Amino acid sequence: MPVDYPHRSPAFLQLRVAVRPFVSPEPVTIGLSGGADSLALVAAALVEGQAVHAVVVDHQLQAGSVGVAKQAAMQARAWGADATVIPVTVSQEGSMEAAARAARYEALIACGRPVWTGHTMDDQAETYLLGALRGNPAGMLPHSKYGEADIVRPLLSVRRATTRATCAELGVTPWEDPHNDSEAFRRVAVRKQVMPLLDAINGGPAVPGVAQAAYRVALQHDFVQQAARATTSIAELASMHPAVRHASIAGLIRDADCPIKYATVVAVEQLVTQWHGQGPVAIGGGRSIRRHGSELRVD
Repeated sequence: MPVDYPHRSPAFLQLRVAVRPFVSPEPVTIGLSGGADSLALVAAALVEGQAVHAVVVDHQLQAGSVGVAKQAAMQARAWGADATVIPVTVSQEGSMEAAARAARYEALIACGRPVWTGHTMDDQAETYLLGALRGNPAGMLPHSKYGEADIVRPLLSVRRATTRATCAELGVTPWEDPHNDSEAFRRVAVRKQVMPLLDAINGGPAVPGVAQAAYRVALQHDFVQQAARATTSIAELASMHPAVRHASIAGLIRDADCPIKYATVVAVEQLVTQWHGQGPVAIGGGRSIRRHGSELRVD
């Protein structure tokens, strides 16, 4: 049956307005966790006329995850969406959060359609702060790429509280991920400790301002990435703006299938801008970049 919502539903209306500019004639995949953000996104997309294939990725990391995934898929189908549950195996190496995210995106893009996610303004602000703690303030754009796949984030202008209010208006109970209460995860600690403190310092909600900063950073990063070009020429690299040069060197390291670290990028940059005969720079995986005449070479 179609989404059933009350005549007066201000929170749901806000989501519908946010979704409208993104509606396309082609079906899209929506990553559905069963939480408030993704449930509200599925409902708003359907009411606005978007054909939706909801994909519930079961990371199999918590007891009862199969039931949670099936319940989310049932709700999407009840509203008129196609829905599929896809179990994945999360790598045990490195950060569990990062590994789960990678497994989730791989499952979503494998469906072969543009992928919509339920990231909100609050997620945008948290992403900025978490990146800043690593020396790399980051943000998300409404449209971006994950490999060759199109990633769409229609709810970046919407607060998380609005998606929760939407679920209440629709009479559905979202799943509450217990990981979202564990301050052992940095993102949760930022959400529960840092954001309330920033609200107090700011004398009002800090999320909109931090989210705006995140968007500007993401926009500038996207511009730099487009301006960067793949080259090993010392002369070309030396003539670039430092931000573009960093992006070009990062691309060189990425093309060598090595991890991109800021310290490594700077060390390679010094082969170009502060050359005094130094040896090769290790970039991981037993590989290195050295200066050879008028160009850089990957060994």
